[in-house]
Amino acid sequence: MRAHVLAALGVLKLATADQMHRLMAPGHKDNKAFRNAALDLARHGLAVSEGSTRDGNKLWNLTPLGLDAAAEVLGRPVGEMGGTARGAARSGAPHAMAVNETVIAITRTPATATRPVPRQQQPAAAPPATGQEPAPGLVLEAQGMGWIGSWSTEVPLNLPTSRGNRAGVRADAVLQAPEAGLPVLFVEVDNCTESADTLAAKFEKYLRYFRLKSKNPLGSESPVWRTQYPSTGREGHPPVVVVFNPGTRTGPQALKNRMNTVMELTRLVWSGSYHGAGGGYRAEERDGYYDYADAIPLLFTTLDRLQTSGPREAVWWRCGHGQWETFPDALTNPADHDAWYARDEQRRRRREEADQRRQQEWAAERERWAQEPDPAPEPEPVPPCERCGLPITGEPGYDLEFAPPEDGRHCPSCRTDLRQQYPTLRQAVFGRRPRSK
Repeated sequence: MRAHVLAALGVLKLATADQMHRLMAPGHKDNKAFRNAALDLARHGLAVSEGSTRDGNKLWNLTPLGLDAAAEVLGRPVGEMGGTARGAARSGAPHAMAVNETVIAITRTPATATRPVPRQQQPAAAPPATGQEPAPGLVLEAQGMGWIGSWSTEVPLNLPTSRGNRAGVRADAVLQAPEAGLPVLFVEVDNCTESADTLAAKFEKYLRYFRLKSKNPLGSESPVWRTQYPSTGREGHPPVVVVFNPGTRTGPQALKNRMNTVMELTRLVWSGSYHGAGGGYRAEERDGYYDYADAIPLLFTTLDRLQTSGPREAVWWRCGHGQWETFPDALTNPADHDAWYARDEQRRRRREEADQRRQQEWAAERERWAQEPDPAPEPEPVPPCERCGLPITGEPGYDLEFAPPEDGRHCPSCRTDLRQQYPTLRQAVFGRRPRSK
């Protein structure tokens, strides 16, 4: 139990015994064992209680010596453990409590039995009744993501300045759960106490941090965040989740307006840049895609949704999607290059199918033409007579027996007229000579 308390406070920095109970061992009947373990750690100088929450629950945090012990339990370097949250309990720490509740709602540690449950013999003839109560130790709650060692809280994301490094933004929590498809997830918890402009300004700092580049020993540049966290396996920067915790101070409509305002103020952060990639003269081919290489997948949810349904249900609202989705669907980039490529492949297949249909139609037409008999050759055109313009073969019904022989230039009637003309002096002296064609 002392190890449970050290691990919980090493990650959360500040928590109540009830929160440690629900995060580490919800199968326990109550949080009495955690209270006793915290008191024991306090006697040894590892933990301390300096205040209470606004509802009267005692808050616990670690001393520097306890932080070293928590690093041993979590298997982390002491330099990665952060601070001890000293003095934060005196104000009730409402924001830290909301962060703790978010971690508990996403992790949803299964309630395993802490003591052996005696096996009860049942008659063999009695079939199990429909809708009977679950057996002891059977958990029906929704599955969570990660465990206590997957979390880090109050994580500074440093930006270089002329005076060294400074925390450009401090992430409320960071989850690394590759087994759940989340190599890295940054979490921001909003109690709806600050303005929407202040909340939206945080994501511009996130974008500046994600854009930082550093050179590796080979001389090529890579993002700075990749030196601390693994690749997400998706295009763009790591996802950031905003968990809204309106409580009783903000109504449903006011919360919806706040979400819409933050979404509009951060549009340049989460929206990709459009690229026209289609072509052709047909309207259906004029298409394009959005490039999310410099965009942050920004997701919204509420604490009550996480506590009621769990993180694996449709409780995530991706900016740009317009509906509540599960985490894998919410992380899918809308209308990106892959979606355009899929549409382009469909268009290409439709064009190929249309070409195949045309080829089949042409082949059938050629086969039909091949089966038809060849048409009779058309008669050659008859040249006209040079003298009258009629065909040189003569008019139909003309008796060609008494016509002069063909000369290839005149019709029978003209040849007869020319033969009956009086000869000229030259023709009378030298005779008629046929004219060359």
